[in-house]
Amino acid sequence: MTIVLPEDYHAKAALESSRVECITNTEALKEDIRALRVGILNIMPKVESYEFSLLQPLGRSIMQIEPVWIRLKTHNYLSSDKNHLEKMYVPFEEAVGRRHLDGLIVTGAPVEEIPYEEVSYWEEVKRILKYARQNIASTLGICWGGLALAKFMGIDKVVFAEKIFGVYETVNLDSRHPVTGDLDDVFMCAHSRHAGIPDDVLETERANGTVNLLAHSKEAGYVIFESSDHRFLV
Repeated sequence: MTIVLPEDYHAKAALESSRVECITNTEALKEDIRALRVGILNIMPKVESYEFSLLQPLGRSIMQIEPVWIRLKTHNYLSSDKNHLEKMYVPFEEAVGRRHLDGLIVTGAPVEEIPYEEVSYWEEVKRILKYARQNIASTLGICWGGLALAKFMGIDKVVFAEKIFGVYETVNLDSRHPVTGDLDDVFMCAHSRHAGIPDDVLETERANGTVNLLAHSKEAGYVIFESSDHRFLV
């Protein structure tokens, strides 16, 4: 549908060329529908370059989306444009203080091989996830963000001897689920990661009623799963 963005947003032309409609906050206020406020905790290098990768698929939603860009106070963002960070990003407390978030996305980060406790911003991420689990309807974790959600649920990662890299056939395990219901029975899924969660660990968690397993690949293992309360999606 549409993405609510500032008039001078740097990637607006690229989004519109990808058939994503962009409107300003002023224009959104004139609409008969309320945009969904989706917090995006962006921990990727060069945040300004990664934003398009999220906004392009979000812009294909049937809903109107207002992205709320969130930065960590305990992360230096050395490779990112500081002016862009100051203009577009706010700390999590400010994001939720302004108005309720309808959803939250936690991006990947280049720290998959590092123990969580050694990641400088891990304690801040945990505080955010604690709030999200109690107050935000749905939180999506991508790559390391997904591993962080799993760790918060008590499910630890393993670091692979060899990186998983490629595009693999993936089996849809629940064609009636809201997340996977529109996917084919078998679909292709891209991977580029150094860590993950073993199949047997997730199958034990499923048996214990902790998670629902939604998609699986022979080469990459379980690639989509959720907490049993549907609040965390990995």
